[in-house]
Amino acid sequence: MAFILRRPFALANAVKQLPKASQATVRSFQTQAQAPIQQAFTHSKPATPLQAFASARQNVFRQACQQGSKRGYQTAAPQNPLAQGNLTQRLIYGGAIFGGTLLAINLVFNRETRDDGGMPPFERAYLNDTFLHTGLGLGIIGLAARTLHTTGWSYRLMSANPWLVLGIGLVGSIGTLMGCRATSPDNYMVKYGLFAAFNLTQAALLSPLLFFSPAILARAGLYTVGMMGSIAFVGATAKQEKYLYLGGPLLAGVAIVALSGLAPLVLPATAGKALMWTENIWLYGGLAVFGGFTLYDVQKILAHARMAERGMFRRDAVNESISLELDFINIFVRMVQILAMQQGRRK
Repeated sequence: MAFILRRPFALANAVKQLPKASQATVRSFQTQAQAPIQQAFTHSKPATPLQAFASARQNVFRQACQQGSKRGYQTAAPQNPLAQGNLTQRLIYGGAIFGGTLLAINLVFNRETRDDGGMPPFERAYLNDTFLHTGLGLGIIGLAARTLHTTGWSYRLMSANPWLVLGIGLVGSIGTLMGCRATSPDNYMVKYGLFAAFNLTQAALLSPLLFFSPAILARAGLYTVGMMGSIAFVGATAKQEKYLYLGGPLLAGVAIVALSGLAPLVLPATAGKALMWTENIWLYGGLAVFGGFTLYDVQKILAHARMAERGMFRRDAVNESISLELDFINIFVRMVQILAMQQGRRK
């Protein structure tokens, strides 16, 4: 029997080399060889031992594939507590996390709140106007990035020279940014035209992010909104000019983060530890720096509102919104990269 299972081709050749053997002998030999294989693997009746072995091997392979697929399906989908339950439970769970984070940030960074009865109406109106323009700009970026991605722009951008993309991206972004900031709010046609051009430039550079899974992008957007919303609430309810001193340290921090982001273009691929450190600085250091910039920008907007009320500053919500847009973009990009890395490690 072991000879039959291990040497099917030798068995077939041996049968062919017996022309003088009687048919009864060959038939008896075939029946004895087929019986154990049929009982173990199949219910069919193959004509030769070679076919019996092939049929048995196919049945065993099919059963192994079915068991492996079932086992892989059971182990490849780990239980996610957020995916259990109905939508109401998920919303309650997410709201509890957001509320707890907001409370913790408020207790740590906002122990000394306003003592003069809350935010004045002029500051509140200016801040709301700035948030409205921030949402408008982010909406333009999202729609334009989606349109460019579907038309194949992302593929061409990813296949282009990185130095060329970096140079054109910097020229386009900085040029439209400076032009928009330098334009008077009275010339609103040119102002909003440059504002739209700046957002389109950001959309062209960010469109390759749509290669990531929509679930990753949605989670990154939700985390970014939660983080910036919590920090903005702290900055809006804190004492006046409490966090404006952060401008200098944050400027130094963003310079370090920017240099760490350019490190892969300069360092060789063999410098593994150095690239790992620069990547951590780019991701987690960038989150800390631009979270601090969100706090600083909100307090700066309120300070500008007080100055505009006294006639010392020109009211310009478009310029203020660009700062918050840049904070959102930088935090969102790092959230996407962190979530993608976590998903890759789980796989």
